[in-house]
Amino acid sequence: MIYSMKRKTILKHSDFLTPNDCIVGRSEYFIVKTKLTQTPEDPRYGIVVSKRVFKLAVQRNRAKRLLRDWIAYNEKLMLPCLDYIFIANAKIMDAPRDQGRERMRRALRKISRVYRRHGNQK
Repeated sequence: MIYSMKRKTILKHSDFLTPNDCIVGRSEYFIVKTKLTQTPEDPRYGIVVSKRVFKLAVQRNRAKRLLRDWIAYNEKLMLPCLDYIFIANAKIMDAPRDQGRERMRRALRKISRVYRRHGNQK
């Protein structure tokens, strides 16, 4: 089953920077940070896979593919008023597809709950 991605990707380095009080979701496979989008009609996401953690390009590419799959599968849970930044952890290389999708779902739901509780105050 193929899932289409509706969000654009973050490309500029300065757009990856998040405020200190950003909402964070965590898993053993990744960290998700959020920030208010500058263009509400066009929310974005970004993926960070560092050379420090993933030495080989093959590993970095696999980590990005896994994250993109999990994001596309759970995109309906992403709030349109937020930009999301996904940071891969080393354990992502051993992650089964279904388990990764479930962890992504949990992290995005946590972010939604926290934003709805406290997001309007920011």
